[in-house]
Amino acid sequence: MLGLVKIRVHKGINLPLKDLFHSDPYVVVTMGDQKVKTSCKKNNCNPVWDDELTLALKNPNVQIVLTVYDKDTFSKDDKIGEAKIDIKPYLKALEMSYHQDLPNGVKVDKVQPNRDNCLAKESCIIWENGKLIQDMTLMLQNVECGEVKLQIEVIPKMLSEDAFYIA
Repeated sequence: MLGLVKIRVHKGINLPLKDLFHSDPYVVVTMGDQKVKTSCKKNNCNPVWDDELTLALKNPNVQIVLTVYDKDTFSKDDKIGEAKIDIKPYLKALEMSYHQDLPNGVKVDKVQPNRDNCLAKESCIIWENGKLIQDMTLMLQNVECGEVKLQIEVIPKMLSEDAFYIA
């Protein structure tokens, strides 16, 4: 294991209706064979989850996939949409900034939306309170509308007091 990936799923924005009058959305995050999910928010197309999910970082090349579902009582849950989280820019920034004496709020790097990521807008990687965080707004794919706001943080596995390993 190379470390831990913390994903704070903040909220959904303008999620589409999947049932007649409402949606009961929740988020499932998968990375390889790992799967974690948020709580379900009843009757809400703009849910606020503020759930923190943790995955083991075993291989930085394995994609992190976020899928939003609508909870159904009498049938299979409906898939609302999905987005992929690209953590490679974050890991690169982590290697560059680790053990530097950076003041709070320093932007270590910026990631622009492009066809290789699901970013809805520019995402900044920021040094805050002794750790690196990245806030991002992801556009859901394979659906007419919907975004998810989240924050990622990687806690690297320490090899020694001054070295960590992220390949």
